[in-house]
Amino acid sequence: MAKKSHVKRGDQVVVIAGTHKGKSGKVLEILAASQRARVEGVAMIKRHLKKSQEHPQGTIAEREGSIHVSNLMLQQVFEASKRKKAAATA
Repeated sequence: MAKKSHVKRGDQVVVIAGTHKGKSGKVLEILAASQRARVEGVAMIKRHLKKSQEHPQGTIAEREGSIHVSNLMLQQVFEASKRKKAAATA
């Protein structure tokens, strides 16, 4: 059984760890079984498509890869924590 995630489809999130740290986007899909999420414009991967009627030459399509949910934080929470840190240092 998959655990409940703190992010849902449509949420605005920020990547807080990993190679895509600092990037943000909207959650397109939650992959509950593997505890991962696809985020719009983050972790782009290239997918090689073979020849078909739509693409007679074949093509290389770019699409979003998945990111583990532990590396994501809701944007509202992220900005609130940033404001707290700024107030503490001032």
